[in-house]
Amino acid sequence: MPFLELTLRCSEAEQPRYEAALDDVGALAVTMLDADADTSNEHAILEPGVGEIPLWQSMVLSALFPHDADALVLLAALESFDPGLEWTQVRFRQVEDQDWERAWMDQYVPLQFGRRTWIVPWNHDLPDGADAADAAVVRLDPGLAFGSGTHPTTALCLGWLDGLADEGELKGRRVLDFGCGSGILALAALKLGAAHAVGVDNDPQALLATDDNAQRNGVAERIEVHLPQDEPLAQYPVVVANILASALIALADTLAARVAPGGRIALSGILAGQEDDVLARYAADFEQLCADRLEDWMRVTGIRRR
Repeated sequence: MPFLELTLRCSEAEQPRYEAALDDVGALAVTMLDADADTSNEHAILEPGVGEIPLWQSMVLSALFPHDADALVLLAALESFDPGLEWTQVRFRQVEDQDWERAWMDQYVPLQFGRRTWIVPWNHDLPDGADAADAAVVRLDPGLAFGSGTHPTTALCLGWLDGLADEGELKGRRVLDFGCGSGILALAALKLGAAHAVGVDNDPQALLATDDNAQRNGVAERIEVHLPQDEPLAQYPVVVANILASALIALADTLAARVAPGGRIALSGILAGQEDDVLARYAADFEQLCADRLEDWMRVTGIRRR
């Protein structure tokens, strides 16, 4: 069944009023896109703090209505609901229905990180030529996961874990994934030989996603997840935190205390140019600190001083 699509530009401040008006006149769905970037270069909204809903400063709202809805009647209703908003720039078009879930899933393909690590959508096989016997395969449902390995911050951490496994630094070890999101890093560590993983996140939905992905990957008995306030105090030989630079700096003492003497840490979610502040904050507790870059993002790694 086709739909009538309404689109308009608005600011972050205007967005709640526009969305309320569209909902009031019966929109089936309302979505938001960055108005200042095309879809191939859209500005990422990174993991927000508790209670925060970050949006772009300028965005395009898109609302779907039944295909037989009358555009002029909709405009009159919107004007009546909130005459203070600018409705003259609204555009309408008919769009065909499709299997949106199928279209979304088909965008994802198996991705390799380092020598052995593969992130594979549940509906795909390893590509021809991949060494299935040696591969550490994490299967994800991109529709559920918050992280699929496609973002450079995640890719940097996956490559680091893969390298640790090659050095024999993961086998039989306990791993902490702080800010676990979908659990992708904890799951990769387990597939690469870690004995046990702990995931911590301040979003209950992230913990549900991690649990679900652990079940799908057959490692549920080797992973536990906690909200920060429920996290058991412990030290780990391997800690990875893929959050934001400001959070990494604020949590430096907490994260340092989680790393066992001689243990390894990887910090990601750092924009290029922010790494010096992170390096300076962790220098007292870690040695052999270094920063690596992928696109516009940095990863800082180090070893806990003994």
